[in-house]
Amino acid sequence: MRTLFALLLTIVALPVGAQTLGKPLQLKEPMSIQKLMATPDAYVGKTVQVKGKVTDVCQEMGCWMELVDASSGAKVRIKVEDGVIVFPKDSAGKTAIAEGVFAKQVMTRDQVVAQAKQEAEENGRKFDPATIKSGGTFYQVQGTGAVLAN
Repeated sequence: MRTLFALLLTIVALPVGAQTLGKPLQLKEPMSIQKLMATPDAYVGKTVQVKGKVTDVCQEMGCWMELVDASSGAKVRIKVEDGVIVFPKDSAGKTAIAEGVFAKQVMTRDQVVAQAKQEAEENGRKFDPATIKSGGTFYQVQGTGAVLAN
C-alpha cells in the first residue's frame, strides 16, 4: 500500500511531459547536490535523492548522467547498471531528480586513466592520459530511479 501511495504522489507531483525512468522515487524531496558533496562521507551507503540540471550523459549506453546544482555548481554523477535504466542521450539541459544509494570509489591512476579513456571514446572526445596525474576518490549515486523534465 505504501508503494502505491508513493507512486501516486510521484505521479501527481510530476510536471507535464516528465519522463520516469527505473523504480518510482521513494524519498519525499531531494537534497541539494551542494549539501551532499560538502560532506560526502556522511551519506555513503545511504539512499539519497538529488535534483539538478543534466550536463552530460553517456552517449554509448545511457548508463550515467551528471547533474549540476544551479546555485553552487556542485556536480554528482548518477550511475546505473547497464541496461537497467537508459538515460536518454539528449537529456543534457533538462532538469532531473534522481535517487539511489550514494557510493564512494577509491581509484588508482591507472583506473582513472582507463575510465577516462573509455568515456572519451564513447563520447567521441579526445583524451590525453598525461592530463591525469594521480588516482582519486570519487562519489556517485548508484541510481535506482529518476524523473526527467523539460
